[in-house]
Amino acid sequence: MWQESSESVAPLRSGLTTGSCATACCVAASAALFARKFPGVVEVTLPRGKVVELTIQGYQSIDGLSRPLTASDPQSELRSVRVSTIKDAGDDPDATHGASIFVELRLTPSSGIVFKAASGVGTVTKTGLLLDIGEPAINPVPRKMMREHLQQSAKVYQYTGGFEVSVGVVNGAEIAKKTMNGRLGILGGLSILGTTGIVRPYSCAAYIASIRQGVDVASSNGATHIAASTGSSSEAAIAELYSLDEMSLIEMGDFVGALLKHLKKAQVAKLSICGGFGKMTKLAQGALDLNSRKCSIDFVFLQACVQQLLTERPDLCTDLQQQVLLAAVLQANTSIEVLNLASAAKVPLAGLICRLAQQQAQAIVAQTVAVEVFAINRQGQIIASSAIDGQSFH
Repeated sequence: MWQESSESVAPLRSGLTTGSCATACCVAASAALFARKFPGVVEVTLPRGKVVELTIQGYQSIDGLSRPLTASDPQSELRSVRVSTIKDAGDDPDATHGASIFVELRLTPSSGIVFKAASGVGTVTKTGLLLDIGEPAINPVPRKMMREHLQQSAKVYQYTGGFEVSVGVVNGAEIAKKTMNGRLGILGGLSILGTTGIVRPYSCAAYIASIRQGVDVASSNGATHIAASTGSSSEAAIAELYSLDEMSLIEMGDFVGALLKHLKKAQVAKLSICGGFGKMTKLAQGALDLNSRKCSIDFVFLQACVQQLLTERPDLCTDLQQQVLLAAVLQANTSIEVLNLASAAKVPLAGLICRLAQQQAQAIVAQTVAVEVFAINRQGQIIASSAIDGQSFH
């Protein structure tokens, strides 16, 4: 799941995408094949025109000779080469940070560029992604970057043939287990990603893109009911409740707004949102980014919720007990403390929070999408939903 950022105020360092790494390998490989040069650093032009430098880890012959290549190596008919670099994601908590990205570049008699998945890069097995089923999981922008750089090399060296580009990641299949590739139908390894070529530290872009992909894959493969969760505990709870398959489970983390806005165009009939009581309180307040860096619990809002319930059910407490409870809510330090206070007074606060959160969500998605909201406690148990008061789950 999405990790929260450090509290450090130090400036964060940007990194480069796997697509940029693969492109750098292509640049270095073409220099080795056409000029017998083995640069330690190469330049890559990113989609928006910025030029960056990447360090090359090494060169290796794949013409039946699995050994390193150097500038003094007398290769008379070098037709293929493997080049690698280490991905530096900067200060972003990226699963591929430090991974060895490599390209096996082969010259082919016919013109054109063919992309293949080498070890550690996955293959698309479901519809709903930017690529067709059976294609290597190398996204369109990285393909464009590699294609343009190889075409430039071919022009410089007056080469009229084609290229076979096999992109791989060392231990990519293991690293992929830390990503959402499996439930997106990308099997066998990682995806080669990037739209700008740059990894922004703690940026939302990559995570939001995976949320949208998850919805698209689920809907295009026939799912009519999806469940979005803020973490592993809430995902386990909602998956068990409905016996949903993995494809229908969306890891939205704190980015509920990205999910809801993507569903403005109806793609499913039913959306279940499940998260901790505190996260659902933030959604009920109208927050669309539930991260603590973006919003905090409004205890005045919680006091108003408790007051509403006490007005509806004056039999729950005496006037004095109500005053004590409302004062305690304002003095609480956490939403869980408020929940415990309300529960002790038999005030069904969790149910109201779910209903208010449901109203916020329903106002954003397409009218044809039915939304329901569930809240869990710290033990991962569902304590309330927008349809049923929390008491029904005890």
